[in-house]
Amino acid sequence: MRYGTIIGTLLLIFIGGCATTGTTGSETAVAPAEPARVYSTVGDPGKLNSEQPTVFITGANRGIGLEFVRQFSERGWNIIATARNPGSSTELLALADGYPRLIVEELDVTDHERIDGLALKYAATPVDILLSNAGITPRYKSAFAKVEGVDWDMALQSYEVNAMAPLKLAQSFMDLVAASDTKKIVVISSKAGSFELSPEMPMMYSYRASKAALNMYMYALSFETVKRGITVTLLSPGQVNTTPGFKMKGAIEPEESVSKMLAVIDGLTPENNGQFLDYEDGRVLGW
Repeated sequence: MRYGTIIGTLLLIFIGGCATTGTTGSETAVAPAEPARVYSTVGDPGKLNSEQPTVFITGANRGIGLEFVRQFSERGWNIIATARNPGSSTELLALADGYPRLIVEELDVTDHERIDGLALKYAATPVDILLSNAGITPRYKSAFAKVEGVDWDMALQSYEVNAMAPLKLAQSFMDLVAASDTKKIVVISSKAGSFELSPEMPMMYSYRASKAALNMYMYALSFETVKRGITVTLLSPGQVNTTPGFKMKGAIEPEESVSKMLAVIDGLTPENNGQFLDYEDGRVLGW
C-alpha cells in the first residue's frame, strides 16, 4: 500500500506538470512568433545620387523639418526624411512626389530598434548631415502650469523625444556620418534649455529640462566626435511660427529660420564642435 501510494503521487505530479505546460512527454510548448513589424517607405532609395551629399532629417512632416526638406531639395541634395505617420504627412509626400531623391521613412524617434534598422538599411550611404529636428514643443495643456500642475507622463515623453532620441540617432549613425565628406551632426535645441537665457519664470518645466538634458548630451558627445573628425553642433532656431492657424507676436516663419540656420550650418568648422549657436548669425549662446 505504501509503495502504491508513492507511485500514485508521482503520477499525479507528472500529469499535473504536463497539464501546466500543455505538453506530453518531453515536448516543450513554443509560443507562436509575432510577425515582423512592417514600416512605411515612400520613394526609391536606389534613386539617391552617390555624387550628391545626403542629409538625414527627423520630424520632417511639418514646420521647421518640412522647411529643411524644401530647402535641401532646392539644393539638389539626397534627402532621407522621417515622420511618425508618413501616410498623413500630406505636404511631405507632395514634395517626395516631385523630387525623386527624397525618401520618406516611417520613424518614431523613441523606437530605438527602428533607428538601428534605418542605420543598417542605409549603411552604404554616407550621411553628410545628420539633422535631429523631431521634438515635443510646449503646446500641451500643462506646459505653462506651475509645479503642482506638472504632467509627469509628458515630462518623461519630452525627455525621451527631445534628449534621448538625438543621442540614440548619433550613436546609430556615427559611422555613416564619419564616412561622409561633410561630417556634421546638427541638433535643433532651444534657448529654453539654457540656464543663462531661459525665461526667469516657473513654466515649461518638462520642455526646458528636456532641452537642457539635450544640450548636455551633445556637449558630452563632442568629446567623442572630435576624435572622428565629426562636428556636432546645437542650434537655436529662434521663435518660430510652427502651429497652423496661430501666429506668435514677434515670431518668424519657418522659411526665414531655416534659411538662416542653413547659412550657419554651411559655415560650421571643427572649431564649432560642441557649441550652442544662434540661428541668425551663428554666435555662441550661453549654456
